[in-house]
Amino acid sequence: MAVDFELLHSEIEDIKDKKAVLLFHGLTGSPFEMKKYGDFLFKNGYDVFCYSFPGHGERISEIETVTWKDWCEFAQDKYDTLRKNYSKFYLSGLCLGAAMAIYLGEHNKDITGIIALSTTLLLDGFCIPWTVKLLPFALSTIIRFYYTFPEDDCFGVKNERTRKSLAKITAKAEIGMDNYPLNCVDALLKLSKNVRKNLKSVTCPVLCIHSKYDNLASVRGAKIVIDGISSVVKKYVELNDSYHMVLYDNEKDFVMNTAKEFMESVSPACNERKTVCAY
Repeated sequence: MAVDFELLHSEIEDIKDKKAVLLFHGLTGSPFEMKKYGDFLFKNGYDVFCYSFPGHGERISEIETVTWKDWCEFAQDKYDTLRKNYSKFYLSGLCLGAAMAIYLGEHNKDITGIIALSTTLLLDGFCIPWTVKLLPFALSTIIRFYYTFPEDDCFGVKNERTRKSLAKITAKAEIGMDNYPLNCVDALLKLSKNVRKNLKSVTCPVLCIHSKYDNLASVRGAKIVIDGISSVVKKYVELNDSYHMVLYDNEKDFVMNTAKEFMESVSPACNERKTVCAY
């Protein structure tokens, strides 16, 4: 099934009036998980783009052969293609997608703003199995091609009703995987290591939204970003009633509205620029 999407306001022709958001989905996920967020942003005047990372979406069987550099090259190519068409251009991502948005922020100086959701720089959430500590050993053996970390029963969602719905949808359609192949986890951690090395290069406005009870990645990763970037405008928002999939959980409306308000506040037309770094 086709899961990539582009939502365009075709009636807007003047580049000075055009604004867009490039969205990035999570590890072993697909653009499906970003669709409601994309629809919300589109209704608020933004053109929205979201594409499957290499090895994801319709090609999830290839996920064990891709590298973190493949993801970065893919994301940079999409950015280069789209950025020149807009006066205001934002990036937003979930999990792996949040890390990728920060990575692009380290290598591009014309980003209007970044909204990072459930930034996964460390696999230290409350549902991560103890076996993750054996990752360095496993990656040096043939095990890397056969072992996977299983998706936990909560599907990254605290809301039980939503959790059941996502489980049914995932079972019926190829919109993501129910496990994390070892090679894929290794690629995420290598991307994370590279991102952490270059955080000072980020100068654009950044908003990090993260749940205190994220099952995949604790708040440490988001706070590392906020503390490490050079941005004048940076804000950290912590959630208390969600797990990892913040766009589908109990605080989803708050998350989307907070993202929208941040984007509007850092628009070039806004003269007020503040540094907000409250934990």
